Amino acid sequence: MQGRSYGYIRVSSADQNEERQQIALQAKSVPEKNIYIDKRSGRDFDRPQYLQLLKRLRRGDVLYILSIDRLGRNYQEIQQQWQFLTKYKGVDICVIDMPLLDTRLGKDLIGTFIADLVLQVLSFAAQNERENIHERQLQGIEAARVRGVQFRRPPKPLPENFGEMVQKWKEGELNASAAAAACGMPLSTFLYRARQRENPE
Repeated sequence: MQGRSYGYIRVSSADQNEERQQIALQAKSVPEKNIYIDKRSGRDFDRPQYLQLLKRLRRGDVLYILSIDRLGRNYQEIQQQWQFLTKYKGVDICVIDMPLLDTRLGKDLIGTFIADLVLQVLSFAAQNERENIHERQLQGIEAARVRGVQFRRPPKPLPENFGEMVQKWKEGELNASAAAAACGMPLSTFLYRARQRENPE
C-alpha cells in the first residue's frame, strides 16, 4: 500500500516567510493538512511541530523538505535523524532541491553510497553556515558596542518612596534591610541604586 505524503517547513524566526517552501511542497501534491511548520532555530530537533510530525509518520510514507538545512543545521543530528527516519521508521525522504537526496531512487549499493556522501556534504555545509551566521552576529554586536550602543535592559523605575527610605537609612532611622523591604526591593539592589543615586558616574 502506498504511503502518505508529508511536508516539513522550518524558518528560523517568526518574521521569516515560509511561502517558498510551501509552494515547493504544493508542487509535490503534499496535502496541506500534512504540512508541519516550525518557526525555530535549526540547531537541534526539539521543535514542537517536528515532534508532532514524527508521531504521524509511518513506514512507507514520504517526507518532503525543500532543502537539507530546513531539516536542521547540526551536522551530527541531521545524520542521526536521517538514519532514524529512513532505517528505524522506514520513511522515504525527498530533498526537493537536491534530487540525489531522494531515498526512493537508487536503493542499490552505489545509489545509497552517493546519497550518504551527498548528505554528509550538505549537512556539514548547513552546520558551517549556522556557525558563520552566529559569528557574524557576534561581530555585529561587538561593532555596535564599539559605537557605543548599549545592550543592557533599562533599569526598573524606582518606587515613589525610594528617596525617603534612602534618607531614613542614611540618618539611621531604618537599617538597610528595613529600608529595602519598605521599597519592595532586594537589599543588594537597594544598596546599589542608593549608591548610584549618590554617585551617578
